[in-house]
Amino acid sequence: MSLQSENGTPMLQMRGITKRFPGVLASDNVDFDVRAGEVHTLLGENGAGKSTLMKILYGLYRQDEGEILLHGKRVDLTSPAHAIAHGIGMIHQHFMLVPTLTVAENVSLGLQSTRGIFSDLKTVSKRIIELSRAFGLHVHPDEHVWQLSVGERQRVEIIKALYRDASILILDEPTAVLTPSEVDDIFLIFRKLADDGRGLVFISHKLKEVLDLSDRITVLRHGRVTGYTTPAQSDRHDLAQLMVGRAVKLAPDKEDVESGDPLLTIEDLYVEGDRGRQAVQGLSLEVKSGEILGIAGISGNGQRELAEAIAGLRRPRSGKIVVAGHDTTLSGPRQIREMGLSYVPEERMKDGAVGEFDVKENMILLNHSKTPFCKNGFLNFKAIKSYSEKLVKEYAVKTPDIDTMTKNLSGGNIQKLIMARELAAKPKVLLASQPTRGVDIGAAEYIHERISQERQRGTATVVISEDLDEVMALSDRIAVMFDGKVMGIVDQKDATRESIGLMMTGEQQQSAA
Repeated sequence: MSLQSENGTPMLQMRGITKRFPGVLASDNVDFDVRAGEVHTLLGENGAGKSTLMKILYGLYRQDEGEILLHGKRVDLTSPAHAIAHGIGMIHQHFMLVPTLTVAENVSLGLQSTRGIFSDLKTVSKRIIELSRAFGLHVHPDEHVWQLSVGERQRVEIIKALYRDASILILDEPTAVLTPSEVDDIFLIFRKLADDGRGLVFISHKLKEVLDLSDRITVLRHGRVTGYTTPAQSDRHDLAQLMVGRAVKLAPDKEDVESGDPLLTIEDLYVEGDRGRQAVQGLSLEVKSGEILGIAGISGNGQRELAEAIAGLRRPRSGKIVVAGHDTTLSGPRQIREMGLSYVPEERMKDGAVGEFDVKENMILLNHSKTPFCKNGFLNFKAIKSYSEKLVKEYAVKTPDIDTMTKNLSGGNIQKLIMARELAAKPKVLLASQPTRGVDIGAAEYIHERISQERQRGTATVVISEDLDEVMALSDRIAVMFDGKVMGIVDQKDATRESIGLMMTGEQQQSAA
């Protein structure tokens, strides 16, 4: 298949695409096209219709109305295999690789071999080396996937698509788990792919990356196109406004706050992970009242185990944790909460809220046995109703009413509910893990403001996030974790993406501030 389309016709044209689900108009008469040699970004909040549109293109959904043209010819894409046969490849956010197999074996999965039932891995390996050299992918066909870094696994996904002669590549949040230096490297690869005549569809919520990589940008909101623009015509604030429909503050207002005494102290902490290896190794930290300590790092470097140890959900092997003057190293979650810790967990529906409970039940989940919610063993429904309605209003939780099942709320509103419950406890120490993961930019703005307000109230706050922009916007100091250790702690005003990125990969260590 020729990569270039004749007579300047776009490689891909999606015209008037409409898709309905029960009660939802997911795509509403959407027009979208991709030209050879460009990166065209599809931008929008969760639920804006990006995934629906791309699933239609990849043959996972069928549109109710509209048409798809490839190189000027109408096509009916009925399955992913059909889409692949038409030169459409998809690089998934969550890697579709088998860790125990080699790169060549992963690439060959699902392909018809020239040797019948036997895999022709020599031919596959030769082609992988050719593609790797052509596009600077630096992947060896004989390496096992489990031995590769996250960035290298991303490159294997790209090779899989290129091996199948993909001329149109859908990039679904491809930088979600990469360090800043890995993002720079992968962007060079994407640009080479575009320069080679391919068309790339880039899906991302990271506005800086969108502006760095895109040639054109299409913005969706509520299933409809709200604007077409380019990086030369827009900045991050313009894009955010197109996404949300109003002006958005991308970083919270941070007033000068004089930090006080340490309210969270961690000394020489060792914590085992689920597989028995040391996930946290000799970690020491101190967080003062009125300050936000951000913890940056690539997923899987001990952040989750650290948070669970602080919250009392995972017992440390050794070391010491002190919350507001109380040694909580061996305490349970309820005791630690009573000492003054509030915890916003990484997995909101697993650890933060009960989906089958309604809003008011989740609001009092951790203090339902206390006054005024309980008296003489009986629940005080009037007090529960009044309290829950107050918090729903105060924290802008969008819900039909407080009797609505929590699982029926959007991710952003579930997160607001959890924040409302935890901050209403007036904590001395706030531990927020991935506080805006998977939430809309409007909800993220609100959550950032609330965390910033806790700082002004004198709370000692720990924000654990894989989103470096979030860490740099919120924090007073930034600690970087790699392989369970703190590689360095820097003041936010002195931090750069480059220095943080080097520490995230373990290539640089800095003395603690």
